Amino acid sequence: MFHRKLKVGYFALTWLNILATAYYGNYIFFLLRKEYGFANQDNLLYAALVGFLYIFGAWHAGNFAQKRGYYLALKVGFSVMTVSLLAGMFLNTALGQLFVLLAWTFGMCFTWPTLEALASEGEDRKGLATMVGVYNVVWASGASVSYFTGGALLESLGNQSLFWLPAAVHIVQFLFLLFLQRAAQILPNPNSSTVIESGPIDPHDATIPLARRKTFLRLAWLANPFAYIAMNTVLPLIPDVAARLHLSTTLAGFVCSVWMFARLAAFVLLWRWNGWHYHFGWLCSAYVTMIGCFVALLLVENLAVVVISQLLFGLSVGVIYYSSLFYSMDVGETKGEHGGFHEALIGIGLFGGPAIGTLALRVFPSNPDAGTIGVTVLLGGGLCVIAVAGTALRRRTPELAQKSLR
Repeated sequence: MFHRKLKVGYFALTWLNILATAYYGNYIFFLLRKEYGFANQDNLLYAALVGFLYIFGAWHAGNFAQKRGYYLALKVGFSVMTVSLLAGMFLNTALGQLFVLLAWTFGMCFTWPTLEALASEGEDRKGLATMVGVYNVVWASGASVSYFTGGALLESLGNQSLFWLPAAVHIVQFLFLLFLQRAAQILPNPNSSTVIESGPIDPHDATIPLARRKTFLRLAWLANPFAYIAMNTVLPLIPDVAARLHLSTTLAGFVCSVWMFARLAAFVLLWRWNGWHYHFGWLCSAYVTMIGCFVALLLVENLAVVVISQLLFGLSVGVIYYSSLFYSMDVGETKGEHGGFHEALIGIGLFGGPAIGTLALRVFPSNPDAGTIGVTVLLGGGLCVIAVAGTALRRRTPELAQKSLR
């Protein structure tokens, strides 16, 4: 199951998965706005419900994959997503679309922790850094392509393509998974206690004790939900950003995918250069940059500012996400469970941002930017928590200040 040749197949599944999930998961907000008259508050509420489900679904799905097997978990995920999307073609009410979105999200919970684990299992620490890097580049490139082309696809193929197109991709994934499962029975399969040797590990990482690595894992786990709070507040509000800038759905896909390509660039850099490992300055700087760009992206009505803000926003959230996933896989032996926890923390962000945005719009209905302001305050609170946690950990472990927290 962990043979390197099979991992090429797992990366292909990952790329297909993000193509399908990003198309439906992002452009459903355009459909809700256009067909059902959803305002920002409505889109944020639906996004919050999805995030709430994802918190618990991803955690349990990661445990399921670890205990019942990765292939079975993927089969469950692809099947549930396919059936949900096909049902969505025949449900023509806002409530029906909510049920489809939630069912599809439940199925998706079984895919991402499992794909992360399959990319990481059976590797030594050098190989792990490589595999996590490849994994991040693969899914980020798919997300960028999907959002960039999604607006044009939706306008040219029609609203129904939001359902049948990703459903068709999930069917292809299921069939390809059966092929990989059969190939796994033929190729030599190292057991769970055997690693795939990849050469010497990074000299800096070799000096990092396990306790110190766990410190950075906790810091990244703190930061990543806040990054997803920012991202998942941006995505439901992209239709509003497009309307303010007078962009069509196609142009919105082109312009508002800039931050995804910037995130991809960050993943390539962090994959090829390991100097950021276990350095607190990278994480903290990325977080501060993320907050400033979040505000500019959603509040400034200037195309140039929106594009530049996206570039820096994508780079910053890329650093935060990469830190969380890399440290999760570097520290943990149970890749499925740690992948599930990593995704559950993402779910907190998927829920928290839209929930705060919705609440702020309800409390201050006369201020259309209340949601953005409320989320910004929340992100600022997160920065304070991370700064305090970093300071406390540095005091508790003095050697961190000398070697790593810089």
